[in-house]
Formats: sequence, C-alpha cells, structure tokens
Amino acid sequence: MEITPFKAIETRSVGDSGAIGVLNKGIGLLEEPIRHDQVAQRGWNLLREDLTLPAAVLRQDLLEHNLEWMRQFAAAYHARLAPHGKTTMAPRLFSMQLAAGAWGITLATAHQTHVAYAHGVRRVLMANQLIGKPNMALIATLLRDPGFEFYCLIDSAVQVNQIGEYFSRCGLRLNVLLEVGADGGRAGVRTDEQLQSVLGALARWSGTLALCGVEVYEGAVDGEAAIRSLLERTVEVTRQIAAKSLFERSPILLSGAGSAWYDVVAEVFSAGDLASPVETVLRPGCYLTHDIGAYRAAQARILKNNPVARQLGEGLEPALQVWAYVQSIPEPEKAIIGLGRRDAAFDSGLPVPALHFRPGQTAPSPVPGHWALTRIMDQHAYLQVAGRDDIQPGDMIAFNIAHPCLTFDKWRVLALVNRSYDVLDLIETFF
Repeated sequence: MEITPFKAIETRSVGDSGAIGVLNKGIGLLEEPIRHDQVAQRGWNLLREDLTLPAAVLRQDLLEHNLEWMRQFAAAYHARLAPHGKTTMAPRLFSMQLAAGAWGITLATAHQTHVAYAHGVRRVLMANQLIGKPNMALIATLLRDPGFEFYCLIDSAVQVNQIGEYFSRCGLRLNVLLEVGADGGRAGVRTDEQLQSVLGALARWSGTLALCGVEVYEGAVDGEAAIRSLLERTVEVTRQIAAKSLFERSPILLSGAGSAWYDVVAEVFSAGDLASPVETVLRPGCYLTHDIGAYRAAQARILKNNPVARQLGEGLEPALQVWAYVQSIPEPEKAIIGLGRRDAAFDSGLPVPALHFRPGQTAPSPVPGHWALTRIMDQHAYLQVAGRDDIQPGDMIAFNIAHPCLTFDKWRVLALVNRSYDVLDLIETFF
C-alpha cells in the first residue's frame, strides 16, 4: 500500500483563528478583515443595531456558568471531561473548555481532528472508527508530532487489520479504544464472539495498535434501563480485558456520555469497582450552550434524579440565541420574522421567542407567553401573536433554540456578548 502522508500542518495557539473576513453574516459592517483583539475596540452593541440581523450570539456569562457547573459535576464523580467538539466546531470555545480543565476534546472525524490540531488542541478522542486511506493519512501526519495524543475506536477485525497495516507501514503507533455497542444502537461490538475476533486481530498488530481502553455511546439506545444495562456490560467487558492484561495504558480509559445521559454514565462507571486503575472520560458536547429542547428536558430529569446535580443547584442555562427583525405584520395575529432554516435548527423543535426589543428602548423585555413560532421557511418564520400586542416591523426578537449542533453549523461567525449585549469577540466555526 502506498503511503501518502499530508504535508506539515501549520498550527496556531489554542483557539487562535487569525483574521475574520468581511463577508460573514451576523456581524458589524467591515471594510477589511478584523483580528480578534480588535473586535471589542469596535464598541459594537447588538441592541444599538451594530450587527446585521439575523445574528447568532453567545452569552459569555452563561457559557462560564455552564462550564463551571459541568466541571463541578464531573469532579464529584472523579471523572474527566472531553467535550464533543462537533457541537460547535469553534476553536475559541475549545480553548475556553480546555482552560476550564477539560482533559481533551472529542471529535467525530479526521477532518475535525485536523481543525482542532491546527488550532493548538493536542489531545483528541475521536469517538468514531478511523476508516479510509485519506483519513488515515491525515491522522498519520498529525501523529508525527510527538506532542499529539490521539485515540480512535475499533469494533471489527476487518477495521483493525486495515488500520494495523496502514500504520505499520507508516512506522507509527496508534492508540485505540474498543467500542461496545447494543442491538439497535450504533457501532460497537455486540457479542462475545465479535469481541474475541477484535482482540484476536489486535494481537496480530502488537507494537502498532495500542489498546488503551473501552468506549461506549449510550445515546443511540432507548430508555434508561437499556442504557444502564449497556453501561454495566461495558464495565464488565473492561474488567474481562483487564484481567487478561491486554490494555497498554494505565490508567485504563473508560469513556461514554453524550449530552443527555452523562449523569447515568457517571453513576455506573464510578460504581464499576474495577481492580485496575481507570480514568473515566465523559464526552457531552451540548452542555456549553445548552438549549430549550431535548437537552432542557434531559437536564430536568438529571436535576430530579441525580443527587450531585441537585446539590449544585441551578442547572445549565441556554447561552445561544438567534436575534432577528420583525419583517412584516400582514395579519393581526401573524408577524413574519427574518429568521429561517438557514439560521436556526428546526429538527428538534422550532426556535422559541424569548426577548422583545424595540430599538431606542433601554432593555429587552420577555415576550408574552402566547407568542410562538408556527412555521419556519428558508429565510422566514411565522410568529403567532395577538392583535392587541405591541409589535411592529423593525422590532428585534431573540429566539432560544433547540439542538445547538444544527444551529452552530449554520454560522461561520457568532458574536460573543456580555449581559448588556456588548460584543466582546467573534467566535468562528469550521464545519
């Protein structure tokens, strides 16, 4: 097999994205690219209409609240955090998470790993199988940096042989985690026969592939009972492999947890009582911005059932909003908003109006409880109002969103703002 490594990759410090171009939506008017250290000097303020709307904004104070809340939650279970970077694909937010104590960043693809590395991230857990020669070549290039620590998943003998052959020819050592799965779920070994097949293939690549731990993604399984069963089986698989002294890392990595069930993962893994030293790594991604959809419902369950979460008091707060203008009021009970599918996620529920502001007022006010979006199109949304409501074209509405992953990927730049909506920085994404 011909080895075609990529050229050396130019890197920046963690979170440094260089200059921001002038053609991005949702930012102030620019005649030339702007550096991050110049943004605050502009004195932009969302409420003074210094940004073009629609605009996606991140509340810095709420981001910091969510970071600290999750840090304390993980620490209570002696777990580490490797937040899933696919949610934001924003290196400046990766930097914020690492500065708050994250063990590393989780990513899903070789390309995402490349983006993180190019912005200074030096520990990545790729919660996916490494498949395909171009993807292997990209990771091989990164691994030539001895300061880069990387893990990917394995779940079949065929895949193990593919990566074993490639990295053996490269003369590189690749860290891998065995993925455990469940019937009806996503990837991962289901049976003991599959497990033994993978372990047998690994033995053939001793010196090239290093088994460092076990991983599971519980979010593709329905119901708490089934999730707990999957997690308990993951612990048992880890125990069996440790008993055979097949792990080449100490402590053993044991990783799970999407954004909805991280509490159950922490509970089960912390109670695993493994004889070998274990480093538990939780991988929620959406906690940083939270939302008002499925993750708010999950947080309500966590606060109700988990004693650590209850002790921490107030839970996660939605820190991501999309602001838009009222475009038209063609009917007494219908306002047309300049926000659409190109601006906010709609797969897990429509955006929810939260704040109403008329330029020239002193501060936004909460919207009436009966306001709700009823339909969303590419660039427009239908807002149900009452004929008596004080709303007019040119008013600004802030919307909370459901599913941050599919809102972030609609924006190349999001404004980082304080409580007064002064623009402190611009956060770039790299999807």
